[in-house]
Amino acid sequence: MAKSNIVVRYLVATLGLVLVALGVALSLKSNLGTAPVSCPPAVLNLKWTSISFGTFTWMMHLFFISLQMVMRRKVLDIHYLLQLLAAFVFGYLCDACIWLLKDVGITSYLMKIVLILASVLLTAIGIRLEVISKAWILAGDKVVDVFSEVTGIKFSNAKIGEDIILVALSAAFAWICFGSPFGNGDHVVIREGTLILAALTGLCMKLTDPLVDKLFKPMLHE
Repeated sequence: MAKSNIVVRYLVATLGLVLVALGVALSLKSNLGTAPVSCPPAVLNLKWTSISFGTFTWMMHLFFISLQMVMRRKVLDIHYLLQLLAAFVFGYLCDACIWLLKDVGITSYLMKIVLILASVLLTAIGIRLEVISKAWILAGDKVVDVFSEVTGIKFSNAKIGEDIILVALSAAFAWICFGSPFGNGDHVVIREGTLILAALTGLCMKLTDPLVDKLFKPMLHE
């Protein structure tokens, strides 16, 4: 693979991470709930506000990488290092996007739904850019892929299982800390936005994937 092609792949993958991070920030800003994989760091950030959402995000990804090592019974692998780098980059991209939106005022329910739908769109495009670039690897998705590989369970079913587990654990922790499974009262982590993001992102990708492929695949195969 030519050096220039590798650079293009990582630039495209990084754009994908930026879009997904912006999608996460928009969902948090909506205060209607965030995507299942972002629920744990969001709840933990509400409990320990001195630690950023992005920091909790890459910490969670370290846990996912550890699970992969256990399932594969393999400690040293270049793919783990790539996931580790991606975790740090993605975590602090999330923090940057959250900071950019901190002064944006959203009051109406309609605008909150618009933010959730924008989050769905950006997440769908960002994930596809990550997939076709074959560069950065996010551990949240890779751990599902490894689990599917080890157990023989379909990836889609394993992904649904991961979403349910993450939301359930987040709701339980929120209940213990704040007396509510949804958040701390002022900030919502789990609500209809969580369901919308879980249900519509995959469907949206069926519409956006062909366009993303048409625009970006030619430059990736030069």
